Amino acid sequence: MASNATRPPVAPFSVPGPQSSKWLGRLFSTYQVGKDSIGYTNQLFTQYGPVVSLFAGGGTNLYSPVPNCAGTVFVYGPDLVEQVTTHHEIYYKHPLSGRFYQRRANSPRMSPLKHYGVGLFGVNEADHRQHRKLLMPAFHQQQIESYRHDVIDITQSVLDQWQVGQVCDVATTMKLLTLRVVTKTLFGEDVGEEGGKVGSLLEETFKMLGTPAVSLLPFDIPGLPFHQLINLMTQLDEAMRTFIRQKRQQNSLGHDVLSMLIQARDEESNMTLSEDEILGHTHVIYAAGHETSANALTWTLFLLSQHPQILSDLVDELDHVLAGSAPSLEQLQQLPLLDAVVKESLRILTPAPWNGRVTSRPTELGGYQLPANTEVFVSIYRTHHMPELYPDPETFNPRRWETLQPTAYEYNPFSAGPRICIGAAFARMEIKIILAMLLQRFRLQLIPSTPIDRQGIIVMMPKQGLPMQIHPQDRQFTQGVGGVRGNIREMVNLPA
Repeated sequence: MASNATRPPVAPFSVPGPQSSKWLGRLFSTYQVGKDSIGYTNQLFTQYGPVVSLFAGGGTNLYSPVPNCAGTVFVYGPDLVEQVTTHHEIYYKHPLSGRFYQRRANSPRMSPLKHYGVGLFGVNEADHRQHRKLLMPAFHQQQIESYRHDVIDITQSVLDQWQVGQVCDVATTMKLLTLRVVTKTLFGEDVGEEGGKVGSLLEETFKMLGTPAVSLLPFDIPGLPFHQLINLMTQLDEAMRTFIRQKRQQNSLGHDVLSMLIQARDEESNMTLSEDEILGHTHVIYAAGHETSANALTWTLFLLSQHPQILSDLVDELDHVLAGSAPSLEQLQQLPLLDAVVKESLRILTPAPWNGRVTSRPTELGGYQLPANTEVFVSIYRTHHMPELYPDPETFNPRRWETLQPTAYEYNPFSAGPRICIGAAFARMEIKIILAMLLQRFRLQLIPSTPIDRQGIIVMMPKQGLPMQIHPQDRQFTQGVGGVRGNIREMVNLPA
């Protein structure tokens, strides 16, 4: 081991940011990000510029599982987006379990953390390229097309249960809908009770993972939430392994994503995925496969409810092309306004507002030297609201996409570069099909009594939900417009 005298000097953490007493300052800044990541970082960007530290001098750690995290940096703008997303040998991704990943070898009970939420997030450089290559067949265009029928059938069954006059929380409804879609496409038609159990356990563990009680008291002591989380992860492991083995033994491999992962083989290297690797990829696909889509649908329906002329034009387009039916893939190409509405919604209320990375080595970013193990959060949301890129950025204007052609680093709701979301094409198809079917049949009218406040870091959702009343598609688009309260008004221009 090299002595201290021969080790290269570590670059000081020089990125500007707020300063106060070290312990209280770091605690306050971390709390503010957890409370409102977009609002707080907007203040930091305004004060310090497009590269800002959560705390001057570093020492913060929001999610990095590497020891000795140097600090946390937030950045925005296409040049910085490009640098972070294209140099993936420097800017590493890490498992969704975040700092808990460090505990994976602490005891046999912690062993599920070795693969929980790992997937493509937990591999980098050559390993990432190899795993992505193995996963690609499950997300090939032809394979995505085969999932269309599942999306339509599940959407139809959900809409059939709606009752005119009923008030529903659209955020919850869209989450349940996309949850059913991802469960069906991930586990296949033969999921049975065991597949349902797996889906429920996945949902429970991801819910618990983000709770403050688990983060503040990460001790495996009976009675504490972290102990319960490890219990659930253990049950999930057992259920998933049983399900995989049943598929193999019964020769019931089909065209669902799990079957594709089990069968995946690299023809050149003959590499296959281990059972642990399959579990990790399943966790990540499950989480990414419904949370982002659910929030994209929720925000789009909200925006349309407050922009009656855009909604009227969109329903006209849907009626003209689809005449009440669910869209075929060919018909989706004939719906330019639907495409523009989805693009504009993903821009203005980006459901996944951050792209988190950790530096694998010392590097330079935006004129500042970053030590190894620095967390870097790229603000997709702030980039999408730059007036230099999008004139009048807080205005919901789908028509801008008739002439707008941004680069992948100016517009990247699904990230960019070699690590762009592998399921982006499926997500876009799913969102469009659900919107097309819903809007032809129903009009959702906002209930203005509930404030609309943003919440979340990994995904952005309405904190108090989104209550809306179900009406038949009666084209009374001006009903329920206006009167919106909450910090959503900081993000988008809305009627008074």
